[in-house]
Amino acid sequence: MTTTVLAADVGGTKTILAFYDLTAEGLRRQRQHRYASREWPCFDRMLTDFLQRKGPDGIPTQLAGACFAVAGPVQQGLAHLTNLDWVVDQQQLAQSLGLSAVEVVNDVAVLVYGLPRLQPAMAVELQAGEPQPGGTVAILSLGTGLGMALGIATPTGLCSCPSEGGHQEFSPCNTREWQLRQWLLADLGLERLSVERVASGTGLGNVGRWLLSTHPAPHPLKTQLSDPTVDLPARIAAGADQGDALCQDALALWTEACGTAAANLLLTSLSTGGLWLAGGVTAKQLPQLRSPRFLQRLQRVGRFQPLAAQVPVHALIAPEAGLFAAAQRAHQLARGLSRSARQGGRPWGNMDIDS
Repeated sequence: MTTTVLAADVGGTKTILAFYDLTAEGLRRQRQHRYASREWPCFDRMLTDFLQRKGPDGIPTQLAGACFAVAGPVQQGLAHLTNLDWVVDQQQLAQSLGLSAVEVVNDVAVLVYGLPRLQPAMAVELQAGEPQPGGTVAILSLGTGLGMALGIATPTGLCSCPSEGGHQEFSPCNTREWQLRQWLLADLGLERLSVERVASGTGLGNVGRWLLSTHPAPHPLKTQLSDPTVDLPARIAAGADQGDALCQDALALWTEACGTAAANLLLTSLSTGGLWLAGGVTAKQLPQLRSPRFLQRLQRVGRFQPLAAQVPVHALIAPEAGLFAAAQRAHQLARGLSRSARQGGRPWGNMDIDS
């Protein structure tokens, strides 16, 4: 009989739910559905709709595990979405599904579980290197904000550790970055500036606004700053591609800030197992993240430059990497529960999280 797991990538803008079957070749996606999150009052209603689409009984009879990757911090199985007034409750989901092998996890932290099963087309190399056996893995996710997570090596595989490192204080590396910091503090009315205010999709917009504020000549983007419907980061990226000097300057400054954020994470985690860049902005800005400008900042770590130069760095470019990782985690949970039941141990007892 086929074993099925449920995976979800729950975000403030969109949510994807999918069933995966376990086959001899690995997990095979059976069916999925994409939802506009803001069109639903709560996640529970959305999940009910998805389960009913499966058939008259809703839940597959062989559903063995479920993982819900959520865009927000998770504490004690409760996730509060960062950009949506939703709460995703692990205990409530377990009761609704009639399962014990259920987990709610941060959407960046879940990516750790997908790394051992990545397919070649899902990632590209930014810096060549040889991962050290047993080395820590770090993830830097460039999206609307800045996410971070660590993968710690254990005897049974990688253990995912969430982080809110994107809210560390932004540390300028030169005079221009100091001027940017001072302007943003005043403009946003803040006493401290998080690194994600600069090194993220939103951060690219902030860098552009600062440069426009100091630009004496007229510029097409100046007339669009007051329009909330304008995607300023996208306009800056497009302007840079078209040769606009201010937009190119903004993208260059932003790229360097991202390189510094990556370098700081590398040092903090000592990620000799590899550094991974993820998030929607990463896929869109691959040329910048492959550039000498980014890599020079990544390796600008003083006496640890030789170490930073040897760490393998990759970018996750698959649009549904989070869903893939959640499916892998759901499978791991199901396997761990099954093995524990056979051995008479606790449900989360001897979990093999790398197979």
